[in-house]
Amino acid sequence: MGNQLRHPTGVAGFLLGLVMNRVNALPNRATVDALAPRPGDTVLELGSGPGHGLALAMKAVGSAGVVHGIDQSAVMLRQAARLNRRSQQRGRLHLHLGRFDTLPLPTASVDGILAVNVAYFWRNSAGVLREARRVLRPGGRLAVYVTDAATMRRWPFAGTGTHRLFTPIDLTSMLLAGGFPGHALSIQSVSLGHGMIGLIAIAENTAP
Repeated sequence: MGNQLRHPTGVAGFLLGLVMNRVNALPNRATVDALAPRPGDTVLELGSGPGHGLALAMKAVGSAGVVHGIDQSAVMLRQAARLNRRSQQRGRLHLHLGRFDTLPLPTASVDGILAVNVAYFWRNSAGVLREARRVLRPGGRLAVYVTDAATMRRWPFAGTGTHRLFTPIDLTSMLLAGGFPGHALSIQSVSLGHGMIGLIAIAENTAP
């Protein structure tokens, strides 16, 4: 399960994607709300998965906005394309297969970046975050969602070595190491119900 969450493949990955759209519905919505994209913005989602977060971002940016999604899983990109077919056909959605530490976008071309339930798997988190800062416009914002470590420890798949666990301090440290200045960081908690807690970090691309 941990390996499939990190990189969904095959039939198991396809079925997992169907589940992910439901399980991630609340985190996706909370993270898009925290990022607060404006009509006409360009938004990028790192680890766009089966496409629910992309749909929410496109609704927020409206008909004048553009959304990019990048994922390392071709299975997830096919699901995202199917879910958001009309937006892709209209040129509002662009999907990319690739790595997060070498983004296929120009410097300072993005107003906001989403990363929901994907930071656990960043083996080169500093490189990913440096790339995020590169493509963000000055004043652009990054919103990172992770489930809190105390909640994750209840789930067997998170203890298999595939997931990096985060407390608020860990999340802050990762963003600082990636070059986001401390004065431009904030973290909020999100209740997932049943005593489960999520964390959303907002990092603004400002000068140190």
